[in-house]
Amino acid sequence: MGENRKQVLAFDFGASSGRAILARLEDGKIVMEEVHRFSNDPVVIGKTMYWDTLRQFFEIKQGMLKAKQKGGFDSVGIDTWGVDFGLLDEEGVLLESAVHYRDDRTLGMQDEVFKAIPKEELYNLTGNQFENFNTVFQLYSLVKKRPHLLERAKTLLLTPDLFGYFLTGEKKAEYTMATTTQLMDAKNKVWSERILGALSIPKEIFPDIVSSGTVVGEISKGICDELGIEPAKVIAVASHDTQSAVVAVPTQEEDFMFISCGTWSLFGTELKEPVIGKESFEFNVSNEGGYGDTFTFLKNIIGLWLAQESRRQWIREGREYGFGELEQMARKAEPFVCFIDPDSPEFNTAGNIPKRIREFCRRTGQPEPETIGDIMCCINQSLALKYRYTLEQIEACTGKHFSVINMIGGGIQSRLLCQMTASASGRKVLAGPVEATALGNIAVQLMALGEIRDVKEARSIIEKSEQTYEYLPADQEKWDAAYEKFKTIIQS
Repeated sequence: MGENRKQVLAFDFGASSGRAILARLEDGKIVMEEVHRFSNDPVVIGKTMYWDTLRQFFEIKQGMLKAKQKGGFDSVGIDTWGVDFGLLDEEGVLLESAVHYRDDRTLGMQDEVFKAIPKEELYNLTGNQFENFNTVFQLYSLVKKRPHLLERAKTLLLTPDLFGYFLTGEKKAEYTMATTTQLMDAKNKVWSERILGALSIPKEIFPDIVSSGTVVGEISKGICDELGIEPAKVIAVASHDTQSAVVAVPTQEEDFMFISCGTWSLFGTELKEPVIGKESFEFNVSNEGGYGDTFTFLKNIIGLWLAQESRRQWIREGREYGFGELEQMARKAEPFVCFIDPDSPEFNTAGNIPKRIREFCRRTGQPEPETIGDIMCCINQSLALKYRYTLEQIEACTGKHFSVINMIGGGIQSRLLCQMTASASGRKVLAGPVEATALGNIAVQLMALGEIRDVKEARSIIEKSEQTYEYLPADQEKWDAAYEKFKTIIQS
């Protein structure tokens, strides 16, 4: 690539698909081109749900080949979901494909961990929201059920770090990903010896932690020869996809509230220091590392998974609708009839979500949603009201008031959800960009290459590159009444 026009290649892995995006700066804007898209499907063998790790790396190679045909690239950055990992033996060979965070090996593990280290102490050390799938619970299931695997392990690498190792041979732990594990001392930004010792997890398998934006190495000669590509830098971007998305929030405000909206909804704000105390512990709010050694104080909420999995159920029943059609049905349904807590445990796993929604409503003394439109209306309203509930918790913990909510990610393609979020919260919503995660990945690479000065400039460039849409609150009295009803349902 020429000196004056650096191109970067961003790999953005989601829970069901991934893509490779080639990008460059042009006339003060980021210009992107998707060069490769692929399915990312879990594989169930016996009773275990795995990621297809080797296939995922094959797709990375395909993306690099296609990018080569579009003029090549100066660097590569990879972002993925959090918490999952691969184990390498002493020869650096992958012991088995990474296990999926939705696998049931962690069932009951929280209680087992709390016997070894008290729950409040674990929170005070890590500042992390408790979720069954956190790395700490996955690893403790190995301690309890498959200790032989840990005995053979020389190195643990979280998913994007694992791909970085496959590309370069370098073993590093990128900061934002490391903070998703519930194994890091949040205040000192190191692996917690207290937690690892209490749980008999070998400390030596954890690599050095590097900051977001670190150049970890170059693509190996073997891969360059195999693919016929030029050597390129491999950059540890903000490789937890949520944190890449936060980099792309198009604001110049120091204090801002965001919802990264997709299969999961990540609702939070960016801070200089973690907020760890009695209130945040009781609210189960998470402190995760962000770009520039910041902290993202956020809540992980089940998001459009509810709509996605409901649609899959209707397809199984022979009723195939696009998301646009489902949204139109929701608009026609009678509002404020029934609500669910999106984070109720029965909605976590794949299966018949519409049936579970009806059962939840029956159990909580509400009318059962009858039509597809009723179900979709219930899902969207419940998500919007859960956002308000979370907003109030975060404002209580931080002592800050936020008058605007920035919604980013694929979920903002639902104009209905954006409008409901504005109305439920009583705040203005600015929606955009849709491609926040990829843009954040790209921006961190361009900063590492010296093309963009800092995150403030990156956000300004993204603001100019992408369109945003404004939504204002409506029907406040009705939404306030609905919120009071919603609170009684989720607190019962």
